[in-house]
Formats: sequence, structure tokens, C-alpha cells
Amino acid sequence: MPNSNAKFHCNHRGGQEAGRRELVSRSLQSAQHCLEDQDFGTAYAHYLLVLNLAPELKTSVKETFQFTLFKWAEELDSLARIQDLFNCYEQALELYPNDEVICNSMGEHLFRMGFRDEAAGYFHKAVKLNPDFADAKENFYRVANWLVERWHFIMLNDTKRNLTYLKAIENAVCSGCKSVLDIGTGTGILSMFAKKAGASFVYACELSKTMYELARDVVAANNMEREIKLLHLKSLDIEIPKHIPERVSLVVTETVDAGLFGEGIVESLIHAWEHLLLQPKPKNQDVSSGDYGRVIPASATIFGMAVECKEIRRHHRVGTQEVAGVRLSNSVQFFSPTYASAGSEETVEPYTTEKLSRIPGGYVPLTEPCQVMTVDFNNLQELKSLGARKPWKLSLPVTEGGILDAIVVWFVLQLDDEHALSTSPSEETCWEQAVYPVQGLLDYSVKTGDTVMMEVCCQDCYLKIQKISSLASECGMDFSDRDDTLSLGNEAELCHALAGLQTTSKRDGNGHICVLESTEIALLNNVPYHECFKAAMGKVLLSLNPSKDLQSMDVDGHGSGMNLRESQNKSPLDVAPDPLYILDVSEGFSILPIIAGKLGPVRAYSSIEKEQHQAALNVISEANHFPKETLEFWLSHLEDESAVLQRPKSDKLWSIIILDVIETSGLIQQEVMEKAAISRCLLHSGGKIFPQYVLVYGMLVESESLLLESAVQGTEPTLGFNIAPFINQFKVPVRVYLDLSTLPCLPLSKPAELLRLDLMNPLLNSSSREVKVQICKSGQVTAIPFWYHIHLDEDHSLNTSDESSHWKQAAVVLDEPIQVQVGDELVLDVQHHKSNISITVKR
Repeated sequence: MPNSNAKFHCNHRGGQEAGRRELVSRSLQSAQHCLEDQDFGTAYAHYLLVLNLAPELKTSVKETFQFTLFKWAEELDSLARIQDLFNCYEQALELYPNDEVICNSMGEHLFRMGFRDEAAGYFHKAVKLNPDFADAKENFYRVANWLVERWHFIMLNDTKRNLTYLKAIENAVCSGCKSVLDIGTGTGILSMFAKKAGASFVYACELSKTMYELARDVVAANNMEREIKLLHLKSLDIEIPKHIPERVSLVVTETVDAGLFGEGIVESLIHAWEHLLLQPKPKNQDVSSGDYGRVIPASATIFGMAVECKEIRRHHRVGTQEVAGVRLSNSVQFFSPTYASAGSEETVEPYTTEKLSRIPGGYVPLTEPCQVMTVDFNNLQELKSLGARKPWKLSLPVTEGGILDAIVVWFVLQLDDEHALSTSPSEETCWEQAVYPVQGLLDYSVKTGDTVMMEVCCQDCYLKIQKISSLASECGMDFSDRDDTLSLGNEAELCHALAGLQTTSKRDGNGHICVLESTEIALLNNVPYHECFKAAMGKVLLSLNPSKDLQSMDVDGHGSGMNLRESQNKSPLDVAPDPLYILDVSEGFSILPIIAGKLGPVRAYSSIEKEQHQAALNVISEANHFPKETLEFWLSHLEDESAVLQRPKSDKLWSIIILDVIETSGLIQQEVMEKAAISRCLLHSGGKIFPQYVLVYGMLVESESLLLESAVQGTEPTLGFNIAPFINQFKVPVRVYLDLSTLPCLPLSKPAELLRLDLMNPLLNSSSREVKVQICKSGQVTAIPFWYHIHLDEDHSLNTSDESSHWKQAAVVLDEPIQVQVGDELVLDVQHHKSNISITVKR
């Protein structure tokens, strides 16, 4: 009988196994049929069944499963079925938990949806699983810049800053402050200072998930995980006794930006004084500090001065009325976002930031530094009154004549009575300065004895400096022709009225307002860029349609100047040539389509999206007497805006396609070679892609600045605390937005051509290349800055490192410096993948 039962169970198991194999086989066949029919959702369901029933097939079906998952995810994304999309990835990662391709793809979806912290986790995991996986590395480098901002490295390498904070915290703890809360802890360094100083209880909060996890690792590595309580919270959400047992005697923080208030220090300290800190120490009473609350920093003084600076000017004011023959209509007034923020209901940062000591072309102070305001962080009533304080006027006497380009602001952070940190442009500091560009004036020139007037307020957590104007030193002018009812009691009021009259800006007219990014304004001011495009486009159009119309156009400034309207008014017996089609898909605001329209009978298509920008282009087009059909907006013709590169019409091809190849950051645009491949198929015979090819140039340099800005240099700058290995996980090999003209560096080689990217002839391309470089000066190679020569054709090119360029430069920073001597030869292994350039150095 037992033998009979065993035989029964054996047959039963055999039957189950046969049924499982049959189901797996049928599901695989069904999945294949679904893929052929592009029914990716059903195919995905079949593969899930197969892999759950037959885990032994994971390796053999992996690639097909990945393909199916990605296609199905694209569909779910387009249908906005976000939860279903993430469910699919979670199921896939349960089956393939260590698959770097699936991890990377999951990260890409998360990043597109704005979940940067979560995306970084998946990209980081993908890189750990496969350090050579180029897609994941590039994605991780891009997201690392968002998650761990580059100033973390610069500040942690600032020994003076760290030491000053340590001494102030030691003073506070020694005077009786035994419980400490670190608001916005970052890497946890101030918390560890407090513990080292002898604080009994240390709490730290950090809102960023990435920085919180980083701080947790740092604190553990320094054997303080039991002594510092880390909270993944915004300080405004901390409650007693839920998160910390009682009020603390000391709050330490460095939640300040270049404009002091931009990271919310006022709001967080108001909340801390009301809910988390002991009451402040009464003035002039000799009592123990431990019984009262205090804040480090204790106070701050803000300073400002007016400056002339060509670099700031060209990024915030359009300095020309004509660009490559195109008149910029007086009806369009261009402003940068800092000016637009003054009248905006949205909370927009009202300043930019610059390290003035390294700004190209330098700057000239037009006034002496002036105290703008002070703030006492240990005075709750003063903090609460800041936002409610009415705007106040500030006057700066002009001590040096020049052009009024900006008000520059910095501050002195008084940590306690003995220790202070200054962010002044004349100090060696890790800080940048806040820059308030001057815009909207009728006249920007000032002379010695004039006065620069402005209005100051604290609003929306920002220090705002607005209504900037200049007042001439001669106030005794005749007002009889202005307003007979104007009655002023004294000379000061008269001067204020005059200032008001002189602040009348172009914006007050009936013109069209167009707000551009600062890089877009710099592009409009880049005269060689537009002249170069004009000449190159004219050359192509002339070769494609060598009619009298085109030959007479002012392509190189030597033609007869007959415009389009004149050519169209010729005898009807003349046969009008078919228009040539030009597509500009460069990003941002571009007047290249209008420049093209002045070169002959063309249909120029712009790919700009913003309605405000389209309206501005239309106004400029009308001011240049363009027929309406000459300029069109390409995206309005497309059913699917993701497929920008298409034929202009079913029976037409493009004569010129303008692609954006280089980002203003100094990197190559993503997927530019894929776009070029599509573009080549859309050109008719003789048509061109602009640029036709790009040459990448670089040189070897020694630069301590680049090292300090890219990675924490050991434990010395962090005063013995072990932080570098953890934050340096987020270092990126390429530094962007550099100005080579002011970068502190020592060139060790001459510039060398590193790579060629050919958009017209792909056979000339190579994704990797070895370049031999001769050393011309002894030193340590720490970095390889690189830039581009953008060739529209063989005769017309642009250099992205030129003074007039709107592009910045980039640099590969080496992990370890290489000692070299004059005459040495190094071999650079240059790799190009998507937008990423990697360079490794061999001897």
C-alpha cells in the first residue's frame, strides 16, 4: 500500500510539472504574438506569469522582458497611469533585484516626474551594480548636481569657515548651552562640532532625504550615532515632546544663501524661538547661559554697493537695436527674470549670484560699500517685524563715474561676540555675492557726485532691492513745463521726485514685455554668433536657389539690399521661386528664423514654445516688414510635439535645420547625434544641418580651485571629521558653468583637438579617440578644461570660449593629480556617450 501511494504522488507531481511546462510554453508563445501586435501590456502580463512559474528562465528571457517592460512603461506614462507604471517596475525589480538596466530606467521615470531623491537612489544603485554602465553614470552625475549642490564641497573645504563655527559653538557650550539643535544639518558637521565641544544632547534636522541619509552615514562613521539624534524633518515640523523631549538652549544653523534670507532662516528661527528654544537671556544680567536660549549666528549686517560690470550687463540688458540686419523693435522690451520678479505675484528669487573676484572682465565699484540693514537673530520681535516692515529708501553717493549695471550685496555673519564670517567680494571666501541687475532705466550712466537711489524690503523670505535709479548731482532744474501743481517742501523731496521721474522705464510704455533667461539675453548680445549664422545660411540658400532675388540680398553686407517686399512687387510675369524651408529647433529664444527670412524667399519655422516669446518674435517680424507667412511656429503644426523633426509638408524637405548642439553649461546636448541622424533624412539635396560639425578642444591644467569645488580634500579642512568618503560619492567628474578666462589655473599644455562630432557625415565620427598631448610646463595635472569650435561650414565657425560667447566651459577633474615634467607626453583616452565626455589619462 505505501508503494502504491508513493507511485500516486509521483504521478501527480509529474502531471503538475507537465502542466506547468505546458502553461509556460503557451504563455511564451502568447507573449511573442502580443509583441508582434505591439500589445505590450498583455505581453508583459504573460512574461510575469512565465517568470513566476519558471524562475530558471530568467536569464534566457531577460532582454525580451526588459524590452517589453520599457515599451509598456512608455504607454502607461503617455496615458498618465503613473501608479500602474511604478507597480510594473516594482514587480520587475522583485524578479531582477540586481538588474542595473531596470534600476536605471526606473530612475529615469522618477526623475521626469520630479522625484529626484528617489531617482538618485536607483541611479546610484545601477552604478554600483555596474560601474561601466554609461547611461546610469550620466544620469547619476546629472541628478547628483541637484541633490548635493556643489557648494557643499566648497564650504566643507573652507577651513576658515569650519574653524570659526567650531570656536563659536565651543564658546556657547562652555558657557552653559548643553542642548543643541542643528537646523538644516547637511552633512552633520555643525552637530558633530557641538558634540565634540561637550554638549549633552544634540539634535539635527534635515529635509532632503539624500542629505539626511548622508548625514546618518557620516555621524555613524564618526562614532556619534548614539549621541546625535537625526530627524528627517523640516524644522517647522518639529514638535515637543514628539521629536525632541524639551526646549534646547542653543540653535546652530547656516541656512543662509548669498542674499542671507533666501533659505528661510527668518521663518525657521521665528518658529524655533516660539516652539523649540528656551527664552532668550535678559540683557545686562549675569546669569548662566544654560538657562536661556541663543542662536548661532547671533546677527548679520548686510552691505551693498553699485558696480559697473560688462559681464552682468550683457546677461541682463539687450545692448543693441540691430542684430545681423534684424531690427529689434522698440515695441519689445527685454528683461531678465530678476527684473520681472519685482512685479510678480510668484515668489521668484530677486537676485542672481556671482563670485565677483572671478567674474570675466572684472567690475568697477561706483560707490563706497554702504550698510543696507542689520538683523538680530536672537530677537524674536525683530525677526517677526522684518516681513511687515515697510520698504525703506537707500541712497548711495557715486564716487566713480561709469555705467550703473548692478547693486552687489554681501553680509558679515556675526556668530558670537568674538567670531564673524564675511562674504565680501574682497575676502577669500567660499561664498558668492548676491547681484541685483539694474534694468528698465532710460539712462544708465552716472558720474561722480550723482546718487544711486533704491528701495529695500524683506518680502517672501528674500531681501529685495528694487526701483533702482540714478539722480544727477544738478537738482536745480526748471520744472515749469512739467506739473504746475507739484509742491515740494524741501530740496530732499525735490531730489526724490526727480529720482522718481528718472526711474520712468521702458516698461511703462505700451511696448511688449518679453522676459528672457539671462543666457538668452547674452545670446541676443552675441553679435558674432548671429553674423556667422547669417553668412552661413546665405551661402546655403544662394547655392540652392541662385536667382536674382537671392543674389541681391544683403548676405554678407555687400549686396544691393533689396528686401523681400521689393522682390515680391516685381512684375507678375516673373516667376516667383518656391520658398525654401528652414527649421530652427535650437532651445530658448532665437531670432535666427527672422535673420533667415531676410535672406530671400523662405519659410522659416521657429520651435519656441512660450506665448510671450512668440508674440515678441511676431512684433520683431512685423517691424522688419515680413509677410506673415514668412515666420511660423513649428510646434503649432505638430500633433505630437515630442516628434519635432518632421517634413515641413508631405511633399517638401528642409533646406536648413538648426540644431542646438552645446548647452550653455558647456556640455554636449543630449541625443544630439540621434537628432542629426533624423535631420539628415529630412534635408533635400544640398540642404545642411547647422552646425555641420563640432571640434572639441581641451588642455591640461593645474587648478586647486577645481579640486576644492569638486570633492572634499580629506579630513584636514573638516577638522578631523570623516566626511569626505561619503559626500564624495556624489562628486561628478565634470565641472560645468566655468569661465576659463578667470579660472585660477596653470596651463601645462597647449590646446589640443580631442574629438570631432560630425552632424552631416557620420562616417567621420568616433565615440572614442586617443590623443597624445605634450607637456610644456612642469606641475600637477588636476583637470582638463574643454570647449568647442562650432563649424557651421568650412568658412564660418564659432568658438565657445570667446569673450562674446554666451556659452560657458566645462572641465574633467581627475580623481588623482598626475605629476608631470616639461617634455613628458600623456595619452588622453577621450570617450563620448550621449552628452557626456569622459577623459582618462595614460602616461
